[in-house]
Amino acid sequence: MESNAPPPLTEADDRRIMRRVFWRIVPLCFVLYIVSYIDRANIGYAALQMNAELRISDEAFGFAAGIFFIGYFLFEVPSNMLMARYGPRIWIARILIGMGAVSMATAFVQSTSQLYGLRFLLGVAEAGYFPAIIIYLTAWFRGREQATVVAMFTAAIPVSYIIGTPVSTWIIDHVQGLGLTGWRWMFLIEGLPAVIGGLFTYRLLVDRPANARWLAADERDWLEAEIAREHAATGVRHLNTWRAITEPRVLYLAAIYFVYQAGSLGVGYWLPQIVKHSGKSLSNVETGLIATLPYIVATIGMVLWSRRSDRTGERRYHTAWPLLLAGATLGGVAWVAGPVPATILLAAALTGFYAFKAPFWTLPGIFLSRATAAVSIAAINSIGNLGGFVGPYVVGVVAKASGKPPTGLVFLAGLTLVAFVMVLTAPLASRKESA
Repeated sequence: MESNAPPPLTEADDRRIMRRVFWRIVPLCFVLYIVSYIDRANIGYAALQMNAELRISDEAFGFAAGIFFIGYFLFEVPSNMLMARYGPRIWIARILIGMGAVSMATAFVQSTSQLYGLRFLLGVAEAGYFPAIIIYLTAWFRGREQATVVAMFTAAIPVSYIIGTPVSTWIIDHVQGLGLTGWRWMFLIEGLPAVIGGLFTYRLLVDRPANARWLAADERDWLEAEIAREHAATGVRHLNTWRAITEPRVLYLAAIYFVYQAGSLGVGYWLPQIVKHSGKSLSNVETGLIATLPYIVATIGMVLWSRRSDRTGERRYHTAWPLLLAGATLGGVAWVAGPVPATILLAAALTGFYAFKAPFWTLPGIFLSRATAAVSIAAINSIGNLGGFVGPYVVGVVAKASGKPPTGLVFLAGLTLVAFVMVLTAPLASRKESA
């Protein structure tokens, strides 16, 4: 009896379908993450003008930059549980519209306490966004493609600085009117794309391959089956929500990410002021242009390193070695004079920080099912992001005491080296460490 089943897809078909999926999914996620990251990080550029206008001390600025992550921490896991209920399209759109509205409202703060409040609300609005995208990508891409895909998505972080730094500093120096100074216009102008992006997300995002009208029916079925078959074959664990959060290996990865975020975001929020301090005669726009250079280098290094991780199938050491590079070079910034050597060391440190990201986010999938990983990644990101409060705040405390923002980087360098050791000794299960 002859079968009516279609012939199996060839390797060429496989590559063709995955290229189509990549170009349909990843660029949209990439652009949206640039928009969202500019809204969370542009306070670093606002500080060049805002701190003097509102009389904000270094310590208070560090607290304002970091309190974002308290709101993020409190609402991260609930946000991802709601995403599981309503689906990525609706929930990601909600996040973008909410964060854009709060960012625009920051243009009208009149005191430090109001700034604290809106930064906290920005964290609440954005909570769950990063793990939502990571889990969304796992519905479309197999394990062998994930580090590269995640790298292409998370490359939006350094690219957001490459774009946001000159744009933000130009707005601060050249846009004013209606009683608003430049930094206020910066928040207004840069918050609007998130609202628009949320509306586009609701219209364009497709939750899973089965709903993709831009794929043929046999292609949709093939991709759904590929994802399901790969997941079933790995022998990973499925846990309920509470156990997914309290699984010891999940908490261990959260601790690594906490230490990492303290270093990475401590640098990110203070970079404009560090560059300004190393070259006191620089204008705001010149500071912004110089501050983009480390992110250009970091973007290239991040993508190349993640592709190497996918090509070799190795994850642990591809996660660890970038932290060694970041810690070793970050500590040197406090001991050099002038913007050129400082920029070179910061470029090396940021390359390490960003190269770490994509291999790291493949680690939970080594020992957890996709459904469990959704909650676990949210927990890791939530707990880890508290480091985003510690890092900027500690740099602010040290900067206030010493009068030199770069000296706080020595503490962050030590934390990063601790994270390096933690990755090397991480208790990852083994169906295959390189899965």
